[in-house]
Amino acid sequence: MAYKPSSVPEELKVLRILNNRMDLTSEQEKYYLYKEKGFEGEVQFDLLTEQLQSDCLILNDLLLEVNNTFFQIDTLILFQEIIYLFEVKNYEGDYCYRKERFETISGKEIKNSLDQLNRSTSLLRQLLQKFGYHLTIEAYVVFINPEFFLYQAPTDKPIIYPAQLPQLMRKLNNEPSKLLTGLQRLRINSFHCTRLNPLIPIQRFRLMIIRSFLKVSLVLSVVHFYALLQVENLCVQIVDKWKE
Repeated sequence: MAYKPSSVPEELKVLRILNNRMDLTSEQEKYYLYKEKGFEGEVQFDLLTEQLQSDCLILNDLLLEVNNTFFQIDTLILFQEIIYLFEVKNYEGDYCYRKERFETISGKEIKNSLDQLNRSTSLLRQLLQKFGYHLTIEAYVVFINPEFFLYQAPTDKPIIYPAQLPQLMRKLNNEPSKLLTGLQRLRINSFHCTRLNPLIPIQRFRLMIIRSFLKVSLVLSVVHFYALLQVENLCVQIVDKWKE
């Protein structure tokens, strides 16, 4: 059972409201679907890790801060002597790894998941050291979608491919550990930032609302108008909470 279960990200909540209340442009809809697909992948990975029988703690969907720098982690699995960090990707289709870069088959470069993993690992290590923890961190990028394929896949990178997920679960189940005390659980979980994510691009949502409003004709219905106001108010609330 996960100690900290996943929850719908605040950004995705806002995007869902915008999608239901207004007509998104093709670019906006693409971004929204990208976020939905990403969350779906995290949930799929959660369903796998919740079946683990080993003595461990599972922390999902973490927003952490160290030295005034925020970072997000999809899943942490904590054992007595080691911490596993997972960055989950729900990519679908064919991709290629060339010259330390991830690309589509057509040659378009995409965000390097390994760079993101290295950043999260470094910041997590700093955070643990700050609180007096000196545990080994083993980090992986997990491609969860069975319809994902990476040509020229590197064998020397910390990557888990869909076919390797059963092997990963067996490894985690065989990890020796003793149950952490309640005090240690509380301390580790307290690292999570409970305030709203400052990484959320609020300005993006404001512009989406304004542009939609300008495109609406003078016969805009009262219902639609107040729906836009509802989303705008939600964005304002997020900004206000962030500033607290």
